[in-house]
Amino acid sequence: MENSLTCSSTPRWNSERPFLTGRFHQENKTTSRFAETKGYSIDSFSLGSEKAIGCYNAAVQELIVIDDLLSALVGIEGRYISIKRVRGKEDSFAFQVDTSMDLALQELAKRIFPLCESFMLINHFVESRSQFKNGLVNHAFAAALRALLLDYQAMVAQLEHQFRLGRLSLQGLWFFCQPMMGSMQALYTVIQKASANNFAGSAVLNLLQSQARAMAGDSAVRSLLEKMVQCASNAYLGILERWVYEGVIDDPYGEFFIAENKSLQKLTLQESLTQDYDAKYWRQRYSLKDGIPSFLANISGTILTTGKYLNVMRECGHHVQVPASENTKLMSFGTNHHYLECIKAAYDFASNELLNLIKEKYDLMGKLRSIKHYLLLDQGDFLVHFMDIARDELTKKLDEISVEKLQETSSLLKRLGTFKDLGNSRTVPHGNDIEEPVSVTGLETFSLSYKVRWPLSIVISRKALTKYQLIFRFLFRCKHVDRQLCGAWQIHQGVRSLKMRGTAIPRSSLLCRSMLKFINSLLHYLTFEVLEPNWHVMHNRLQTAKSIDEVIQHHDFFLDKCLRECLLLLPELLKKVEKLKSLCLQYAAATQWLISSSIDIPNVEESSDGSLVSEKTKQYKSRSTSQVLKLSSSNTNVTESILNFEREFNAELQSLGPILSNGSQTEPHLAHLAQWILGVGNDQ
Repeated sequence: MENSLTCSSTPRWNSERPFLTGRFHQENKTTSRFAETKGYSIDSFSLGSEKAIGCYNAAVQELIVIDDLLSALVGIEGRYISIKRVRGKEDSFAFQVDTSMDLALQELAKRIFPLCESFMLINHFVESRSQFKNGLVNHAFAAALRALLLDYQAMVAQLEHQFRLGRLSLQGLWFFCQPMMGSMQALYTVIQKASANNFAGSAVLNLLQSQARAMAGDSAVRSLLEKMVQCASNAYLGILERWVYEGVIDDPYGEFFIAENKSLQKLTLQESLTQDYDAKYWRQRYSLKDGIPSFLANISGTILTTGKYLNVMRECGHHVQVPASENTKLMSFGTNHHYLECIKAAYDFASNELLNLIKEKYDLMGKLRSIKHYLLLDQGDFLVHFMDIARDELTKKLDEISVEKLQETSSLLKRLGTFKDLGNSRTVPHGNDIEEPVSVTGLETFSLSYKVRWPLSIVISRKALTKYQLIFRFLFRCKHVDRQLCGAWQIHQGVRSLKMRGTAIPRSSLLCRSMLKFINSLLHYLTFEVLEPNWHVMHNRLQTAKSIDEVIQHHDFFLDKCLRECLLLLPELLKKVEKLKSLCLQYAAATQWLISSSIDIPNVEESSDGSLVSEKTKQYKSRSTSQVLKLSSSNTNVTESILNFEREFNAELQSLGPILSNGSQTEPHLAHLAQWILGVGNDQ
């Protein structure tokens, strides 16, 4: 969003005093210089004289016409050549001659009129475009035209001198004017287009360049237009130089092709985590505008990035400026493309400085490793202790948990449905299409956060952190399921020495082992076939990255790839996996009841290390076989419950196999997971 620009206004006296401009030439009549130099009376040559030019002989007519043409060449009416503005066209002029003039003289005079008109239009353009509001490029272009007009007026003065000496004929005047005709006509064309479209800034430069290319057949005119481009671009290159060497936009008239959105300010730590979701300060504070100069079009992205890098370092209090020398000045451009080399050198310097600052001073790799340890569960010991400590809190319902302790208030599937910018949005179900579980506890919504400070938030934006959190929640729930199944397995092991023939416990033990193999296969796949390999690839790429944009690209690619390979962007498959995990949790929760109902053992409690153990396991071994058989035969519901769990688990597992096999054709990473999952099913 561009800010409105306020320009200084042109002083009123500039319009109230017409003799300060060239416009008075068409409003005030003057006396012929020929009359003064040849001794004719002023009255005889005054405007409105009753004598027509045809009253004089051809020789006198020629002298009068030459005198009028010399005046017309600088925009002044003569006695027999009048200048009129075309009605409705501010920049158009019509030249008229006395109809009684000799026809041959009329034809010669009309040949010179285009040069007169070109001068008047150029002179008017110089006066109008010199006003503040028209910008630096127009100011520089007008200054170059003013210098050209000085040479033109010097030529007219020399012709007048020859006329005073009696050495200039009308044919001679036409001969001496011809070299200027092509150049003035080319400038006339440029100025007409610039005035009609009210061009400013890069539009003027592009117009001049295109016109110069169009005049390839006339080397003199092309050289003049290229010189105009050089002069007009000096001010523009001055703005460019400050941007690529200091990261500052010094653009009082809004001509530069990079826009600064001053409404976006660098946010505080807490604001950056909650508001700056897409790192907008980095992506939108500075942006490209339309109207890039053609000679900078191919390198505009590099120019934008160079200044952004310098700005980030300045925001960090790290004052840096690209080393400047005579060879790095951007005050001209040409076919040698030296300016491109200067911009590339400035980009390399700014990129290396910012990359070193973020890597060394702000320890980017250390922060990413820390995130990997905690959010990608690289170090699982802390998680075991955390689950022990927070078990009571995590098993509560959402409305019973303190709001300050919650990072999320919805299940993983529901959060995925509402999360924007997740790869291909068509693969992610809408949040309204997903039914929330009836009873959502802290285990389903638990997530960790990570404090990211500027400028690391450029790389680890809130969007990137949210992706880390989605992966964490998926891993955390898998770990929780594995932990619960391990507890159930330990209960089975505790009664293993008893004679279980005729009971449902052996079948339950087999089911528990299948569930454990499923969740362990899933965890192995997520950890060793997705996260670790992709992390090492990203780590190696970051070590060789040449710019912060490459770092952002590699980091975002890592996260998106992990999300997809962790099944989080495959909703059909993810729902199946979540259903299987829910069955595992239900079975683990029912294990104590199943076994106690089968063999009449005391209640089983979870120990401090998370395992489910019996307080009186030794008593199980002392019970007689007849007691076990009696209890088992009296409770057929236990067997039926285990069979129901087994049938439902196997059905979900078998339905998952074809989905994985079909998906592996487009998602090759699913092939290994399919082998593991199908292997679990084959064990049954």
